[in-house]
Amino acid sequence: MKERIHSIDIVRGLIMIIMTLDHCRDFLHFPGPSPLNMQTTTVILFFTRWITHFCAPTFVFLSGTSAFLAGQTRSKKELSLFLLKRGAWLILSDMLIITFLFTFDPLYHVVVLEVLAAIGFGMILLALLIHAPLRVIAVIGLIIMFGHNLLDYVLLPQNGLSGCLSTLFVSARGSIIPLGGNRMVVELYAALPWAGVMLLGYVFGTLYKTGFNGERRRRILILSGTSLIILFIVLRLVNHYGDPSAWSVQRNAAHTLLSYLNTTKQPPSLLYLSMTLGPVLILLSLAEQFNSRLDSFCRVYGNVPYFYFIIHLCFIRTINIALIFLSGLPMKFVGYPLVWQAAGFGYSLWVVYLFWFFVVAALYFPCKRYGNYKRTHGQWWLSYL
Repeated sequence: MKERIHSIDIVRGLIMIIMTLDHCRDFLHFPGPSPLNMQTTTVILFFTRWITHFCAPTFVFLSGTSAFLAGQTRSKKELSLFLLKRGAWLILSDMLIITFLFTFDPLYHVVVLEVLAAIGFGMILLALLIHAPLRVIAVIGLIIMFGHNLLDYVLLPQNGLSGCLSTLFVSARGSIIPLGGNRMVVELYAALPWAGVMLLGYVFGTLYKTGFNGERRRRILILSGTSLIILFIVLRLVNHYGDPSAWSVQRNAAHTLLSYLNTTKQPPSLLYLSMTLGPVLILLSLAEQFNSRLDSFCRVYGNVPYFYFIIHLCFIRTINIALIFLSGLPMKFVGYPLVWQAAGFGYSLWVVYLFWFFVVAALYFPCKRYGNYKRTHGQWWLSYL
């Protein structure tokens, strides 16, 4: 039976449950202005979106950690080949599966590169660096994380091949790469900044090596997380470096706080990553002491991250389509939206929360059964699902 690290599965499972809320909002909430628009948002709507900011950094970081742990039973050559294949599979999953679930367009006029593609690109880069000393990988990851916001002060190419490469690897923020013939790629996750997060996750994987002192690991996680939180607070107050969007005083104290917390996800700024990864590192330390039913519940989802990611999106989209039919709304396509929705469809936010509880609960036993199967079987394809 394959052994797993429970603290990692607890944190990853909790984050995946939170992620489900965001996707329920995408598919089931009334369409409207961005929840992060300070002029129109409410506190509850903002935090419904903001809490999900912790998802992508955690997934990417822990994917790096898992890559290191996978290397404990493989040679460097075997790990490099595995990461190349796994990375390519995740990119393909985004292009074919996630794109269809989001756009609901079987002709693929729009191809979406989202978080799975970002993890895939990170794995491919890590596969190329796997033979380098660990310190080199750490330095590259730190330079990317702490230095890529210097590009905020540089005019990057916008057109032609250089513009496409710049968008794909550095500056993507819902950017469109035209392919011709009324087709396009929507790049949501710039490859290089997210790859930096994965490289650092790989380095932190050394803390989970067999025989590593648990107390020392917990101290390192807490110190690292606390340092990132302090860095976020200080740099955000200075309001000059680390995020292209400065915060500002709003119409009331609550919205001023929202503005302060409203850091840039696409591409992930230093302050965004500090704000999210800091608490996650502390939670990873604390989770080693957790032992409750809630922890066991979260672990079920954390055991099968790719499986849950795919089936929860399929399930939510199925609910979405069923409710559209029941409401009698026409299934019309207007343009090629990133997340297709029937005109006039949507529910209040409190109803979205009810659907969130339902989706998570309904998928508990499928995830538990698949997790048990995966731990007790060794077929090669299980490494990809």
